[in-house]
Amino acid sequence: MRRSTMGEEDSDGFCGNPPGRQLGVKEQKPAFWVFFYERSVMVGFLLPVIYLSFISLGLPDMLLGSAWPVMHVSLHATVESAGNISMVISFCTIVSSLLADRLIHRFGTGRVTTFSVALTATALFGFSFSTSYLQLIFLAIPYGLGAGAVDSALNNYVALHYKARHMSWLHCMWGIGATLGPYIMGICLLQGDHWQAGYRTVGYLQIFLTILLVVSTPLWKKENDRKETEKRRVLSLSQALALPGAKAIFLSFLCYCSIEAATGLWISSYFHLVRGVAEADAAKFTSMAFLGVTLGRGISGFISEKLGDVAMIRLGEGLILAGILVVLLPLPVKLTLFGFLFVGLGCAPIYPSIIHSTPLRFGAQNSQSLVGMEMAFAYVGSTFAPKIFGLISDGTGMQIFPFYLLFFLILMVVMTERCNRATGLHH
Repeated sequence: MRRSTMGEEDSDGFCGNPPGRQLGVKEQKPAFWVFFYERSVMVGFLLPVIYLSFISLGLPDMLLGSAWPVMHVSLHATVESAGNISMVISFCTIVSSLLADRLIHRFGTGRVTTFSVALTATALFGFSFSTSYLQLIFLAIPYGLGAGAVDSALNNYVALHYKARHMSWLHCMWGIGATLGPYIMGICLLQGDHWQAGYRTVGYLQIFLTILLVVSTPLWKKENDRKETEKRRVLSLSQALALPGAKAIFLSFLCYCSIEAATGLWISSYFHLVRGVAEADAAKFTSMAFLGVTLGRGISGFISEKLGDVAMIRLGEGLILAGILVVLLPLPVKLTLFGFLFVGLGCAPIYPSIIHSTPLRFGAQNSQSLVGMEMAFAYVGSTFAPKIFGLISDGTGMQIFPFYLLFFLILMVVMTERCNRATGLHH
């Protein structure tokens, strides 16, 4: 059985040692059935479970926005109060991302992922039985805590053990989940059910995934291996910031998520207020950017190993720039829409490539701490950048939206290249 080093993939798709194989221990040739179990069951079952976990991570993300026009009426809440629920979820997600390393170091990726998904399922069921706005605020706490921990845990696990294509496809799975969530809610509402039925349906799916994760617990042995655990370091924020290139990559990640989140929130308003598109049509245009992200991550999986993480990040930055320039040109609306499609395509490889390059940039022993902090900075960007633009646009108008995106893009390019030089990945 060939042993692979970091960044080299076995024929089964693992990068490095697959889960369950101990490090530093002389291997004995296993019996045939053991060999078959490790190579067929573990490889054939664990990776699909990880993919399903990321679909489940995306499922609830768009539920609140898709259901809120109905929810706020039945809960006697204002339209704007959805922002408060979203802020609580985001804050708890940031907290759990920062704490994820310590939890994973103690309990292992499998247990943390299982508990986090179960926590999210509990919150979703709580949403489905809520009768007041304050109940939603309270339930947003476990909702956010569960989402941040599983996001950090799975991203780092795939970065350590699988090649770049799996990281791209992993985030493609998130896009599928984010697309399916509103679709499920829409079906429930069209059938005459209340919005609670949509949340309950997604909650059932989360429970099914929790059961799968419980069954797959033995397959996460690598994270619980004593020698492996001893090599890992739990870094404080100050210790992480002291690493060469860490500040730059954190800011780069913040800028990327600012672009993605601001585009998702304000694209329809831009087309309606600046380009004069009807409200109903402008609302549909939001899907173009997310379509670009999902398709782009599917395509990235086939080319990321040939180009490498650094080249994929630069390719994504170039596509975003091309898309923003198209939006700035006085072109017909349909061509401007394609500009935002290019922005989505450009966003596609950046997130997974930054995560996948983390062990190479900062060392496998530091990667879980760094990934958790990258997640935290990502959520800071996605939480505040759209709101900041809303405040700016009140005074300047929506027409500066492409320049707002361009500002974050330029800052992201500068920070990414600074990190590349500091970590020796500039070639």
